[in-house]
Amino acid sequence: MSNKVIMEQPLFYVTDTYGNVDPQHDEGLGLYLQDTRFLSSYKLLINDEQPELLGDGSSASYMLQTLLKHETKDTGAIEIKRNSFLYEGVLHEQLTLTNYFLSKQNVKLTLQFDADFQDMFLVRRYRTGEVGARLDTLYKPSHMVLQYMGKDDVLRQSYIHWDGNPTIDQEKQQLEYTLSLDAGESRIIQLAIRPSLGNPASEHEHELLDYKQALEQLTGSYDNWLTANTKMTSSNALFNELYDRSLQDLRMLQTDIGYGRTTVAGLPWFATVFGRDSIITSLFMLPLHPAHALGTLRTLAAHQGKEYNPWRDEEPGKIMHEIRFGELVRTKQSPFSPYYGGVDSTPLFLVLLVEYVKWSGDTSIIAELQPTIDAALEWIDRRSQSNEAGFLTYKQEAEQGFPNQGWKDSANSIVHEHGELAKAPIALIEVQGYISYAKQGLSEIYGSLNDHARGKQLEEQATALMKQVKRYFWLENEQFFSIALDGDLKPVQSITSNPGHLLIAAMLEDELSSTIAKRLMADDMFSGYGIRTMSNQSTGYYPMSYHNGSVWPHDNGMILLGMLRSGNAAEARQLVSGLLKIAAEVPEQRFPELVCGYSKQEYNRLVPYPTTCSPQAWSSATAFIMLQAMLGLRVNGLKKQILLSPNLPPEIDEVNVVGLSIGAGMLDLYLYLDQETQQSHATILNNTTGFDIHIQILSS
Repeated sequence: MSNKVIMEQPLFYVTDTYGNVDPQHDEGLGLYLQDTRFLSSYKLLINDEQPELLGDGSSASYMLQTLLKHETKDTGAIEIKRNSFLYEGVLHEQLTLTNYFLSKQNVKLTLQFDADFQDMFLVRRYRTGEVGARLDTLYKPSHMVLQYMGKDDVLRQSYIHWDGNPTIDQEKQQLEYTLSLDAGESRIIQLAIRPSLGNPASEHEHELLDYKQALEQLTGSYDNWLTANTKMTSSNALFNELYDRSLQDLRMLQTDIGYGRTTVAGLPWFATVFGRDSIITSLFMLPLHPAHALGTLRTLAAHQGKEYNPWRDEEPGKIMHEIRFGELVRTKQSPFSPYYGGVDSTPLFLVLLVEYVKWSGDTSIIAELQPTIDAALEWIDRRSQSNEAGFLTYKQEAEQGFPNQGWKDSANSIVHEHGELAKAPIALIEVQGYISYAKQGLSEIYGSLNDHARGKQLEEQATALMKQVKRYFWLENEQFFSIALDGDLKPVQSITSNPGHLLIAAMLEDELSSTIAKRLMADDMFSGYGIRTMSNQSTGYYPMSYHNGSVWPHDNGMILLGMLRSGNAAEARQLVSGLLKIAAEVPEQRFPELVCGYSKQEYNRLVPYPTTCSPQAWSSATAFIMLQAMLGLRVNGLKKQILLSPNLPPEIDEVNVVGLSIGAGMLDLYLYLDQETQQSHATILNNTTGFDIHIQILSS
């Protein structure tokens, strides 16, 4: 049974299936705020023993529920229900104890707490460094305060509030409740645990929302989220569950670091804003509501690179890779403040900007972000001049940075056919595609704003870049594109999923787009569940590797988006069917970060990857790209046009979509699959977008 994880910005909480935080488990359990663990131990005992697990609890995105029982010699049990959630920076927990014996029972309930206040990098054993020290714990009648003074001279505290009148054991930092329960009687105990950064204890001694009030407000915020986003039901219960789970998870993964809501990358290790991850997640969330992109764009613009700083791979105009807030960062023992070692975040930022404008029709964001756009384009062009071919490349500068700086950032992900790793500077194929698409899209936007000279310049650059891509990256012997060029501009002879991202550029000839799509769906690449990151015939393939043969939902989502744009409908249907097979075999229909690349012929079941983040934002958001692909939905707000090419897979006969936000209005749709012709059809139920809609019926 897996650990439980919940999040409510900016707090997240990881427990075992008992609801405990056991420091003996080397899995990063605890309560975290700003990359610091504010609760590293929380154990519950009944009569000095750990209760027996009666059933694995519900994993609703904001509720952790675990049922426990403790049997005695008499017939019956003491049952404990544990319900936990986070709201407004507080962990609320309610313990409901019920006596199922026929007679009165005396029960001792013990709750033990501790906090190590470790930096997330130390918890993960990803870094080492000099740290601060624990201070004495403070005790009051209704709460205790665990304390730590960091190396950064910041006071960190964990306030633990309780109700009732427990006995306090200061030496063990624990509470002991002695309860006398009649037969059938229940007793409720409520606790609230609140982390605090940099504030003295006296400033925090104020009334907290009680459990019921906080839960009502949290539930209300989730209800508002569901109401504000596109609603979908289909004839396939599995896809409905996947969609609903993804929608809940994306609400849970929301955060705001000062510039509007965006998403963290994933739990538990990546509960922070990333460039690449947050951008791709926002791109996938456009069918929910275009406004989801705004917080991401503004957050990343605010943290755009301003100077040359090799220690954190920063350059003027560069969009960050990742930002952290822990003690090691604050004391400059780690470069993630933010860190800029991602070559694709900057062009992807522009891709998201273009797509937001096309979905919303809102061109005012261009004026708002014009300095950011200019600096990003200048960085791309300046760095692309470092080689004669004009490609954007990367090379690690930061000692503690990443050697590979695309989405496949493991050290062995760019490997030649004879097994040697490619040497930097490296040019990734998908990055060139992102640049081409971004410049082409910006050229259309500037044209609509009557800046025709800049629009023409960007269009010429986009076209020229794609010509160079075809010249340098094409592998004649494979009839496919290389993943990358090495430092000598030689193509890496490896068949991977990366060229599939080229399809979003929509600037390839139809024949070449078809070649890419068909190659990706060949047996060596398509496992039956999804497209592998690497062909099982390529050097370096290993189905349990992180990037060299595994299957990533978000990677498949990017390819699926490209198949939609390039008109490869048959391959898109097959890929949606494969992703549905993943959803059928994962717990709670929650897409994991990745799965192993074994085919259905090798194993008759999905092989999970040993350690993954769950939920993972861009994996969750892949469900929305599946819906967009089924709708065959393309939007161009500059021309006020919507194109629908219904493309339902055989597993789904009907789809109803309500409240799809496009432009200034809404679109409601009904899709169905004609079983005789195997053609998909669409009916417009409501259209207040002001956009013209063209429906294209695809051949079966």
